Amino acid sequence: MGRTVLPYSQVLEREYADWKKFRRGLRREDQAVLDRLFDLARLHVQAGVYASRPWPLETILISILIEEEKALAALREKLKELEEDKRYIHSPRND
Repeated sequence: MGRTVLPYSQVLEREYADWKKFRRGLRREDQAVLDRLFDLARLHVQAGVYASRPWPLETILISILIEEEKALAALREKLKELEEDKRYIHSPRND
């Protein structure tokens, strides 16, 4: 008989559990960051199921990177808007 493959959500939780010792070694604020990173990975469980990669950490890290890139892109856009507003406020016709 073939091996049973664990559901990806269980694989993700097992990976999180494997990092518990590392987590305990972190400062409290860094523990919270690590927890948030795994929360980001949980947003992409369906993609992880579909990918079915041999090393789940790859999928977890890519999931985290996707969410971090989205957050960074939103910050870039907000910064661009603020810079444009600043130029408008300080333009000669508005003084």
